Amino acid sequence: MPEALRQLLAAIQQRFNSLQKNQQIAVMIGIATAIALVVGATLWTSSTPHKILFSNLSDKDGGAITQALQQMNIQYKTEAGGVISVPAEQVYDIRLRLASQGLPKGGTVGFELMDNQKLGISQFTEQVNYQRSVEGELAKSIESLASVESARVHLAVPRTTVFLREQQKPSASVVLTLHAGRVLDSAQVAGIVHLVSSSVPDLPVKNVTVVDQGGNLLSSSLDANNPGGLDPRQLNYLRNVEQGYVKRIEAILQPIAGKENIKAEVTASLDFSEIEQTSESFRPNSPPEKQAIRSQQSLETLNGEDKNAAGVPGAFSNQPPGNATAPITQPPGARPGVAGTNVATTPSSSHKEVTTNYEVDKTIQHTRQPVGTIKRLSAAVVVNYKPVVGKDGKTSFKAYTPQELTQINNLVKEAMGFNQTRGDSLNVVNAPFAGASEPATAIDRLVQEASANWQQIFKNVLITLVVLYLIFGVIRPAIRYMTAAPEPEKSGDGELTGEAQAELEAEEAAKAEEDEMAQHLATYADNLQAAKDLAKTDPRMVAGVVKAWIAKEDE
Repeated sequence: MPEALRQLLAAIQQRFNSLQKNQQIAVMIGIATAIALVVGATLWTSSTPHKILFSNLSDKDGGAITQALQQMNIQYKTEAGGVISVPAEQVYDIRLRLASQGLPKGGTVGFELMDNQKLGISQFTEQVNYQRSVEGELAKSIESLASVESARVHLAVPRTTVFLREQQKPSASVVLTLHAGRVLDSAQVAGIVHLVSSSVPDLPVKNVTVVDQGGNLLSSSLDANNPGGLDPRQLNYLRNVEQGYVKRIEAILQPIAGKENIKAEVTASLDFSEIEQTSESFRPNSPPEKQAIRSQQSLETLNGEDKNAAGVPGAFSNQPPGNATAPITQPPGARPGVAGTNVATTPSSSHKEVTTNYEVDKTIQHTRQPVGTIKRLSAAVVVNYKPVVGKDGKTSFKAYTPQELTQINNLVKEAMGFNQTRGDSLNVVNAPFAGASEPATAIDRLVQEASANWQQIFKNVLITLVVLYLIFGVIRPAIRYMTAAPEPEKSGDGELTGEAQAELEAEEAAKAEEDEMAQHLATYADNLQAAKDLAKTDPRMVAGVVKAWIAKEDE
C-alpha cells in the first residue's frame, strides 16, 4: 500500500476515533446513505428494459412457458392478463427457442388429434376428429393475423350421396375476437373468406360467414363496399397503379425541389371489363398468280356430241364399228369412207366447258381485351417555393419562374406518360406550404431532439446531480472533516490544558518562524529585483561596484 494512502487512512481513523458516539453514528449513516444512493442510481441506469414476450396466455401455457424460462436461466416478469415480459434484447431469440419446443400450444388443437388414434375407432369418430382438425388448423391460421386475438371455425359438411340432385354444398362459419381498437377492412375479410373456402373441398365463397365478437356480420361488407362490382384485388391494383405514378412524379422532382417540398396525387380510371370477340371476315380473291384452286371440272363435245363414249354402259353400246362400204367412184363432194351416194355432209364443230372453283380468302380472329387498362389519368402536383440563400446568409423562399414551372410540367408529363388523346389532365401549382419556414438551425434541431427525448435527458441530469451532490456535498466535506487536525482540548472553565497550551505555543512558534522566513525571502526577492532593474538602467554603476568587489577580494 502506498505510504500516502496509509497516512491518509490513519488520519481518517484517528479523526473518526476522536469523534463522539453520536457523531460517529451520523458519519456512518451518511456514508451508508451515499453508498446506497450510488448503488441505486447505478442499478437504475443499468437496469435492462423488459418487453412483452406473450400476452393473453392461458394458465396452462403460462405455466409451461415460465418453467421453460426457468430452465433457460432467463429473468422474466408476470403481469395480470397472462402477460410475460423478458429483457427486450432477448425477446425474439426466446420466442424462437420456445417455438422449437412447441410453446405456446394454445387452446386450439389441429391435426394433433390424428396423432393418437386408438385401435378399433369407428369411422364416424374418425370423420369427426378430421373435421375438428381442419377447424383447428383454420382457426390457427386466422389467429396469425395481427388484428385477430382468437378465432373459432365451424364447418357444416353434408354427407356424400350418389344422387346428384340431392347433393348439398358445405358451409362454414367463422367467429373472430379482435384486439382492442383493431378492425378488419374488406380486403382482410375477403382474405379470411377465401382462405376458408380454399381449404374445404366444394365450399363456395358465398357459403362462408364471418362474424366478430360483437355479432357484426363482416362478410356482408364485401359487396356493400363495392357497388361497382370491384373486388379487393381490383381495388388493390387500382391503388398500386396510382401510388406507382405518385412515386414516379416525386422521384423525378426530388432532385430539383427536395423531398419535403413536393406533394403529388394521381387518380386513375381503369377498365376492368373482360371482353372476348370472335370475328370472321371475307376478302376479295387474291391476285391470279396466288389463287388456290379448290376443284376443277372440264367438259368437251365434238359435232354436237360428246367425243367421249356415250350411252348406257354394256355390251351393246361397246360394239366396234362396222366395215366401211364405199363405192369405187364417188361423186364430187362426197366424203371418202361414207357409204351411199346421196349423204348430206354436216359441218364440223366442237364445244368445251371448264368449271374451276377457287378457295375463298377467309380470316377468323379471336380477340381478348386486357383487363385493367388505363382509360384516363388525372394528376395534381404542388411544389413548394424554392429556398434561396441571401448575401447575409439567411434563407428565404421564392416562387419558381415560368420557365422553371414549364420544365417541371414537362418532366411530370414524361414521368406519368401523359396522353392527351386519352383525356389525361395535369395541374402543377407552385405555392408556399403551410408552416414552411427557414431551414432548422443547429439550435432548433437540438431543441427538437431534447423535446423528443426529454424523459431520458431528465433521468440522466437527475442522476448526474445526485452523484455530484454526493461527491461534493457529502463525501468531500466528510473527508475534510475526518482529515482536519483536532481542536485543542479545553478545561471545564474554558481554559486550555497544559498539553493543549504547549501544542498551541509550539504551533504559534512554528507559524512565526514560517512568517519570518517568508518575510526574509520576500526581502531577498525585492533586493534581487532592484539589482536587476539597476543593471538595466545604469550598467556603468553596476560594473564599478563589481570591480570594487573584485579589487577588495584581491587585497
